[in-house]
Amino acid sequence: MRSEGRVARVTEIVAGSPKSFEDAIMVGFKRASKTLRGITGIRVQEQRARVEDGKIVEFRVTLEVIFILES
Repeated sequence: MRSEGRVARVTEIVAGSPKSFEDAIMVGFKRASKTLRGITGIRVQEQRARVEDGKIVEFRVTLEVIFILES
């Protein structure tokens, strides 16, 4: 009996939030979940903050979303 392995794909998304990095991650994950099925993990690649007038106005994250390809 031959076993077939699973194949995953990784896609990169950028998300932002005025609240926090954690919220930006959740914003990105929730949006990715609307389109992608079979998400098995997320990796935060980068965190940045947008600054205006000496204040942080937006937290931004670049995420790798890992999901299993359907047969």
